[in-house]
Amino acid sequence: MCGGGGAQNGKDWSIGNSLLNFFSLFGYALSTFAMFAGCTSIPDSQTVSPTHFQNTRHKQRSSMEIINYKRLGQTVPDSYRLGPKDTLGIFVETVTGEPGQPIPIHQPDPSTNLPPGIGYPYTVRDDGDLSLPLIMRPLHVEGLTLTEAENLIRKSYTEVQKIIGKDARISVSLIRPRTYHVVVIREDVRPDDMRNSGSSNNNRQATGSSFIGTEDRGTAKTLDLWAYQNDVLNALNQTGGMPSSSAKNEVLILRGGVDNMSEEDLFIRNMGDNKVNSVYVNGNPNIVRIPLRAQPGQTLPDLTQDDVILKDGDVVVVQSREAEVFYTGGLLQGGMYPIPRDFDLDVFGAISMAGGSVAVAAGGSRTTRNANIGSIVPPTRLLVIREVNGYQRAIRINMKNAIVDPSERILIQPNDLIMLEYTPMEVVLNVFLSTFSLRLDVQSLWN
Repeated sequence: MCGGGGAQNGKDWSIGNSLLNFFSLFGYALSTFAMFAGCTSIPDSQTVSPTHFQNTRHKQRSSMEIINYKRLGQTVPDSYRLGPKDTLGIFVETVTGEPGQPIPIHQPDPSTNLPPGIGYPYTVRDDGDLSLPLIMRPLHVEGLTLTEAENLIRKSYTEVQKIIGKDARISVSLIRPRTYHVVVIREDVRPDDMRNSGSSNNNRQATGSSFIGTEDRGTAKTLDLWAYQNDVLNALNQTGGMPSSSAKNEVLILRGGVDNMSEEDLFIRNMGDNKVNSVYVNGNPNIVRIPLRAQPGQTLPDLTQDDVILKDGDVVVVQSREAEVFYTGGLLQGGMYPIPRDFDLDVFGAISMAGGSVAVAAGGSRTTRNANIGSIVPPTRLLVIREVNGYQRAIRINMKNAIVDPSERILIQPNDLIMLEYTPMEVVLNVFLSTFSLRLDVQSLWN
C-alpha cells in the first residue's frame, strides 16, 4: 500500500510539475510579448493604410498604348523611283561600249534583292540628271521608274536627235541603289548584341553605362541604308532590334542644324500633360522624338513619312532610361532591384523578385535573417517606406489581408523601401514554439 501510494504521489507530483512548468512558460511568453511589443521598426501609430494610396494601385505601365511598329517604316512604292546617286546599267546599241563586245553583267549586293544588272554603269547626278554619250543635254530622270527612264532614253536617241534607228537595242537596269549615310547611337545594347550589316562600312563601339551598373552598354554604328530602307524601323533592326527594357520608350532623330540645339532641346523629358501631339522637341524640326508608348490618358502623335524617313547625316539615338529601382530590408534580404519598364509591379511581385515568400501560411529561411527567431509562424507585417511630397510615409500592409484584398497590394514606385517584419505576437509565438517544448508523457501517467 505504501509503495502504491508512493507511486501515486510521484505521478501526481510529475503532473503538477508539468503544469507548473507550463504556467511558468506562459508567464515567460507574456513577459516576452511585453518586451517585443515596442520593438517594431515603425509603430503602427506612425503608419498609414494602403487605402490612402488609391492612385498607386491603378495600372500605369502595363496599360500603355504601344505604337504600331509599321508606322516606323516607310511606304515602299510599287516601282522603284530613281534619284540622285542611283547607279544604272545602260546599254544603247552602237553607242555604249565597243561593237562586238559582250554586254557587261553586274551582280548586285545580296541585301538589295535586285536581279543582275545589264549594261555600262552610269550614275544619276545630284541634280537628278543623267549624262549619256552623244546626247546634247542631260536627261532628267529623278522620280522616274526604270521603264519610264528607258522610254525617255530611247526617244532621245531615236526621235529627238535621231542618232540610231528605232529598232536599236536599248536597255536600262538598276545596278546599285542610292544609299543614305546615318549613325545609330544606342545606350541599351552591348557591342556584341549589334547585328552585322552588309551595307555598313564602319562599326565603332562606345562604352556606355548600364541600367544599374551590372553591364557595360552603349554602342554606335554607321549605316549605309539602301533607298526605301532608310527609315527608323530598318535602322533599329540592323542595330539590335527594338529598344530593350533598359531604354526609354522613345527614339530621337537629330537632323541638320545641330549647332542650334540646346541641352534642354536634346534631353527634355516632359512630353506633355495629356497628349503627345507633336514629334518636334520645342517645335524644332531638327529634333524629332518618336514615342513608342504612351501613358494612360495620352495619345500617340500622328507620324508622317517625313518623320520616319532618314536622310544623309541623320543621327538616331536610343537613350537609356533613368535607373528606377526599389530597395528591400528587414527580414527580406537587403538589396536593390530594377522596376520593370513595361509592366506594373505590386508588393507581392517585389517580394518575389527579392527572393522572399508571399505564402503567409508557411515561413522560410529565405525571408528570415535572424537565426534566433524561428520561422514556424511567418511574418505578415509589410512596410513600404515612400517619399510623398517631400515627406516620408510608412505604408503598413497586412500580408494575410493582401492575399484576398487586391486594394492592399499597391504598386511599387521608384525608390520605395520594402521591409518585411514580424508582428509582436508573431515574435512571441516563434520564440515560444522554437525555444520551448511542452511534452506530455502519456506512458508516465500509467506507471
